[in-house]
Amino acid sequence: MAATPGTRMLEKAGIAFTLHPYDYDPGADRVGLQAAEALGLDPALTLKTLMVEVDGRPACCVIPSDHTLSMKKVAAAFGAKHAEMMPPPKAERLTGYHVGGISPFGQKRAVPTAIEAAATGAATVWINAGQRGLLLGIAPADALRVLAAQAVPLTA
Repeated sequence: MAATPGTRMLEKAGIAFTLHPYDYDPGADRVGLQAAEALGLDPALTLKTLMVEVDGRPACCVIPSDHTLSMKKVAAAFGAKHAEMMPPPKAERLTGYHVGGISPFGQKRAVPTAIEAAATGAATVWINAGQRGLLLGIAPADALRVLAAQAVPLTA
C-alpha cells in the first residue's frame, strides 16, 4: 500500500486515521457497498465520494454507500440552482484519482465539500483513501475540519 495524496494530506494535518485495504472488484455495481461488504462494515458509515457540478462549478459530496444523492439537496447545499454528476473523466482529471478510488482528501484542486449530516454522528466513518481497494477510518469531525466541509442533508 503506497501513500496517497489523501493520506499524506491527513498526516501533514496531524489527523488520526486507520487504513483498511480490501479486494477491489472493478465489476461491482456499487463500489462503496462492495467495500463495506468486503470489510464487514456498516454501509451507512462506509462513505462514497461523488464529484458533482453545481451551476457549472465543481464540488464534492460524501454520502453513505447505501444511499443516492438528491440533486435538489446538493444544489441547495452549495447555494446553486442546478446540480448534476460530474462526468467520470472530468472527475479523474480534477481530483487526480481514478473512479473507484476518489477520495475527498488530497485532491489536486480543493473544491467545496459537503458530507451527509446523518453520517457525522458516528465515532468513525470509512472513506476512500485515494486508491482502489483502500479505505481509511476517520472521525467525522476530523474529516469535516480538514476538508473545511459542511455537514448537510444530501441524500434522497
